[in-house]
Amino acid sequence: MTPAPATTRKLIVLGSTGSIGTNTLNVVDHLNRSAAASIEVVGLAAGSNSKTLIEQARWFKVKSLAIADATQAQVIRQALPDAVVFAGPDAAVDLVKEVEATDCAAAIVGASGIASTLQAIKQGLTVSLSNKETLVAAGELVRPMLQASGAKLIPVDSEHSAIFQCLNTHPDSVQSNHRAPVKRIVLTASGGPFRTADKETMQDATVDQALRHPTWSMGPKITIDSATMMNKTLEVIEAHWLFDLPGDKNALLIHPESVVHSFVEFTDNSTLAQLGPPDMRTPIQYALTYPDRVGSCSDAMDWSTLRGLSFEPVDFERFKAPRLGYQVIQTGGSSGAVLNAANEAAVKAFLERRIPFGRIVDLAEEALSQIPTQPLDGLDTVIEADRLAREFVEDRIAELSMTAVKP
Repeated sequence: MTPAPATTRKLIVLGSTGSIGTNTLNVVDHLNRSAAASIEVVGLAAGSNSKTLIEQARWFKVKSLAIADATQAQVIRQALPDAVVFAGPDAAVDLVKEVEATDCAAAIVGASGIASTLQAIKQGLTVSLSNKETLVAAGELVRPMLQASGAKLIPVDSEHSAIFQCLNTHPDSVQSNHRAPVKRIVLTASGGPFRTADKETMQDATVDQALRHPTWSMGPKITIDSATMMNKTLEVIEAHWLFDLPGDKNALLIHPESVVHSFVEFTDNSTLAQLGPPDMRTPIQYALTYPDRVGSCSDAMDWSTLRGLSFEPVDFERFKAPRLGYQVIQTGGSSGAVLNAANEAAVKAFLERRIPFGRIVDLAEEALSQIPTQPLDGLDTVIEADRLAREFVEDRIAELSMTAVKP
């Protein structure tokens, strides 16, 4: 029986026009229409897509909006004269500060979503977290913030949602040290479009090839991260902070079917896994309705058609990115911010066709090794590490370009 919805929850969606954000709103619409939950969307934040933001605001009758691209603010105000519009690089932070809410879906991709996600945690909201960069770059800041504010973090990444479900952990205690029965967690990876490709093929892969993911439909940045397996690098770091487990208890395994989203091995050698179709609406809905389970808008698995589940080890010679995640866990401090920013800058350069595919991880690794790690004493340190890493990558790309054109 579907439980009756409790009091209405007031939700801010950060990154509402992106892949996770639009799926989040689809789930909200389903939950409200089916009366499985009562969720009022009270705030929406986007980067520059004013057209979609306006459509979303009209559909959900949202009066408080944020747009990072200030040039789009007037367009929104003309279309929605009754709306309050925050504009500029701090717009999402201002939205979270000013709008009364109980929940926040943190779905802005990349480092640009860190400040607003941290603000939601400071406000004591229940945060459905898909912005993994918050924990990768600022995990050391998050734990004390959770304790001080009483905020709750519920992971939305399919892998971390799977671990969360297997552990059956209440979000109040995701940062507490009570994992003695856990032998290790295993994050699964599809292997992306280059799972069976050789190093030479991967080195010069085109943008179109790298964006051709075999199982998941995601935004371009996350899809490229999957192709390099940098997404698993970031997820290992995220899992470290979410579940308070050291790096040697975070393992990776290739699972091409993307049906087993991750699993937990316990000290008695028993294993629990979470299975489901590769549809992000499932973990999004779990986060929005936790601890309840209600009827879903995603498709069910047809188990009669499944002929097998396959697993294989990660080839760290072809995919060297994941090792950097373990390095960051060991190093701590600003190293996560450096790795994340360097990767973002390198992926951007690849999508702009300024570097070959094979250089993405190389540039991130160089930045991590050459930029000194600083103690993480506040958001300013994260921002500075982010700036240094992006500058490093751009400088290296310029150097490489100069070398390439020399006679």
